[in-house]
Amino acid sequence: MTAAPVAVVGGGSWGTALAVHLGRLGLATRLWARDTTLVGLMRSKRENSWYLPDIPLPETLTVTSDLAEALGGAGLAIVAVPSHAFDAVMAVAAPHLGGGVTILSATKGLEPERSRRMSEVASARCPGSPIAVLSGPTFAREVALGLPTAAVVASADPDVAKVLQRRLSSPEFRLYTNRDVLGVEIGGALKNAIAIATGISDGLRLGENARAALITRGLAEITRLGVALGASPATFAGLAGIGDLVLTCTGSLSRNHALGLALARGKTFEQARGETRMVAEGARTSRSATALARQKGVALPICQEVAAVLFEGKTPQEALATLLQREPRAEEEHLPATSAPRGH
Repeated sequence: MTAAPVAVVGGGSWGTALAVHLGRLGLATRLWARDTTLVGLMRSKRENSWYLPDIPLPETLTVTSDLAEALGGAGLAIVAVPSHAFDAVMAVAAPHLGGGVTILSATKGLEPERSRRMSEVASARCPGSPIAVLSGPTFAREVALGLPTAAVVASADPDVAKVLQRRLSSPEFRLYTNRDVLGVEIGGALKNAIAIATGISDGLRLGENARAALITRGLAEITRLGVALGASPATFAGLAGIGDLVLTCTGSLSRNHALGLALARGKTFEQARGETRMVAEGARTSRSATALARQKGVALPICQEVAAVLFEGKTPQEALATLLQREPRAEEEHLPATSAPRGH
């Protein structure tokens, strides 16, 4: 894998940021974007003016709209497309990926139709391929600018995670390994839905106490579902859990928090979505996570209310009232004792 080029599938802000980072490392990198207009602009301007303006693309980075060209001969394929498009893109990509090509999912979300995690989708499309996931508190613009960032690369195979850690790390982009793929993916997906809730709270001017309460109770929800699915509780105390949750719920670059603000100000989901090219993954995740929680008999009240606002016509004020009217209870969630992370 060392000498082979790296393919980054997805020309949005996160895929472009990762491609810029890899270019800075001196790695031969190919960035695939579906939109031919965007590809033309990136080639001529040497920047992604739609998603990451004013950040130059390294000379070692080539841009293409031909997926076969991007993936041909690659030793590593980093997939950074929205969760709702992940399966369709993998279906087209699979014939161009040999069994030895490592697939690294950089997408934080759940499949809308079946609530599958991205590693499950990748494994189904490319059986036998080494699979890993990348998550953690990572705003794309800051990664592209080379600002200090810490993230997690998780794989059920520790050797795969270690190889990726060595290859993709830099002093400014510090990677930690984890075997708990399930926990890392659940943390990365559900934090987006909680960030929409904190954006609604901030938009309604409910104060910083309310924001802290939502983040804390949101972490409890994420942990409940993750543990019910088989994740290690310890994962949610790390970068892919509380670290990513805090950043997305409080950071000025958070598109999910921004969506919550727009909802609190009276905009519909469709109106807010139409004002930006960016995808707020938490919207679809709120519904997928709620469906998954029902299957496991787990309560996700915050995610449930976010989904009700987005898709069922409930107002932010009504959702807040529902949360405040919940029966008081003990804080303890009776989670199992911390155990060693497991690969899933």
